Amino acid sequence: MRELILGAVAYDAKVIPIWDGFRAWFAKRGLPFDYVLYTNYERQVEDHVRGELDVAWNSPLAWLQTVQRNPSARAVAMRDTDRDLTSVVLVRADAPYRALPDLRGKRVGVGAGDSPQATLIPLGAFAEAGVDVDAVKHDVLLGKHGDHVGGERVAVKALLAGDVDAACIIDGNRLAFANDGTLPPGSTRVLHHTGAYDHCNMTVLEHTAAIARFTELLLGMDYADPEARPLLDMEGLTKWLPGRTSGYALLERAVKRLA
Repeated sequence: MRELILGAVAYDAKVIPIWDGFRAWFAKRGLPFDYVLYTNYERQVEDHVRGELDVAWNSPLAWLQTVQRNPSARAVAMRDTDRDLTSVVLVRADAPYRALPDLRGKRVGVGAGDSPQATLIPLGAFAEAGVDVDAVKHDVLLGKHGDHVGGERVAVKALLAGDVDAACIIDGNRLAFANDGTLPPGSTRVLHHTGAYDHCNMTVLEHTAAIARFTELLLGMDYADPEARPLLDMEGLTKWLPGRTSGYALLERAVKRLA
């Protein structure tokens, strides 16, 4: 079987040990595997549609960009932690705002301009509600589609400092920021939850034996296996699930509205 090449974006230093670990794990099971790291999703999408990658570990926005270039794209796998996520609009605890319309014309802090969870989907919610806001973007590491928390953290700090009237973050970071002290207890409250959406997926453009074996191995990883568990922990999941695409409808609507 020929070597399978995966593309991934290097949003953090941990990406290298993650995929080094997967490369060794796949090799022990008879799948020659290597990976290429990218500084941004746009370059990864470009190389994938040109046939230079077998699999792309895509953000939701990169998935939409790939489908736009090649409608035959398929999502073969995703993490259990990639499904049914939501974002929140936070306001200060003592703010008078109670619903999205109360923020009409106000300054709303968002993440990087290409972040699905902290910018595109929340601003899409405002647009669908007919509420125009002054979006204040925090463009930390553009090209990485919000896979880091930098822009969201800056947006939250701007909210606490009174520089913006609201801040948009993925709901999971609300707990993370509370745990690391970014959000002091009782300092903010949730004004709005977005609808549910999915996050990253393993995207392929072809049907090959190597891709079929790659997918089979991923979906067969067992969290109880002491060899697999550290890899799953590093990548932030307990189980790989079959890919689905219905969870990208919210982002797709947002991208069209904000274009």
